[in-house]
Amino acid sequence: MQKLAALAGISTRTLRYYDEIGILKPARINSSGYRIYGRAEVDRLQQILFYRELEVSLENIKKIISTPDFNSTEALRDQHSKLLAKREQINLLLANIEKTLAAAEGSIKMTDKEKFEGFKQKLIEENEEKYGREIREKYGDKSVDDSNSRMMGLTREEYERFEKLGQELNETLRAAMETSVPAGELGQKAAELHRQWLSFTWGSYSREAHAGVARMYVEDERFKAYYDRIGPDAAEFLRDAVLVYTGKDK
Repeated sequence: MQKLAALAGISTRTLRYYDEIGILKPARINSSGYRIYGRAEVDRLQQILFYRELEVSLENIKKIISTPDFNSTEALRDQHSKLLAKREQINLLLANIEKTLAAAEGSIKMTDKEKFEGFKQKLIEENEEKYGREIREKYGDKSVDDSNSRMMGLTREEYERFEKLGQELNETLRAAMETSVPAGELGQKAAELHRQWLSFTWGSYSREAHAGVARMYVEDERFKAYYDRIGPDAAEFLRDAVLVYTGKDK
């Protein structure tokens, strides 16, 4: 176990923990109680560490690599693609910092749009990592790509408004939940703020699409977990408020 831990650059405590939660069991345990790992376990650990580098939770990693149809080769291709995207994002952030330093020193002029490119790209990459597959399957590549392009095209003022709207939406949703009435004044204010927030990256608004997104917040556990940080069943409350707002609650 110590040899594998040293090879992978992790602690033996981490390997023991992976064993405890069932994500990486040793091939066998010898008569002295030492965990013995073979080639299959080494390969599995490599997969785990790649996913961890992509900031996938251990719970989700376990689900992914434990599925009967898990294909390690396909997983490597997918990880390779995602790591390249992550590298591109880091390069963009580094370039942004270098430009900012040069602008501060007076050697170049930097537009407001350039200052925020790295942060917008990071947001896009995070959303793609967490929800990209489901969103693309539901709305199509073109809709998602167009939405990402609009995000990258936001000015500093628009981006700041987008961020502020997100915070205002969460605060209003929290207050509305205390009333327990999605159709009430605060519930409908939350739905309107949600519409405004979505419109920053949507080419056109439709009640059907708005209602569809709200339903997805409840149907997809990751979206649900995001909104439920605001309060228990926040995703359901927002969905119900949006369904009333869009007239799709019938």
